[in-house]
Amino acid sequence: MKYRRIAMVAVMLVTAVLVQTVVLTRIPFPGATPDLVLLVALSIALVQGPTRGAIVCFCAGLLLDVVPPADGAVGRWALVLCLVGWFVGRASDAVEGSAGLPLLVVAGGVVASLVGYAALGWLIGDARVTTSAVTGALPSAVLYDVLFSPFVVPVVMGLARRLEVTTTYARTVR
Repeated sequence: MKYRRIAMVAVMLVTAVLVQTVVLTRIPFPGATPDLVLLVALSIALVQGPTRGAIVCFCAGLLLDVVPPADGAVGRWALVLCLVGWFVGRASDAVEGSAGLPLLVVAGGVVASLVGYAALGWLIGDARVTTSAVTGALPSAVLYDVLFSPFVVPVVMGLARRLEVTTTYARTVR
């Protein structure tokens, strides 16, 4: 049953990457593009806890690093999302049973991810990371992710919870 969970998470992440790179990047959003992969990874981390959340977010970050149009250093998204996924996973117990709190935790994770990615880019000398670029793109990127989150987060969390219940039930039946 462990493999079923891994396969389902992989399907959700690959689907999010495909929708983001094929559909969302083609829509001319002003300022930035919504980050569906980030929302899906953080939603899974919120259900699966800190360790699995860090692993899932690391894999999501690696996908973002290598899938075209990848234009940054490989591993940059993976490092940032791994750290943010761990912290979001730590909040999993606190948001249990709440309707609005998961959306706030994911919104905070989005802000931390985007700021962390920009800060890491600044540290490694990425010429595209300037104060004007970050202050211009960050508000719209956060806004789009927050607007998308009520439609993405509950669905992904529901699928991840259902998968957790199914694998737990299968373990107890054996």
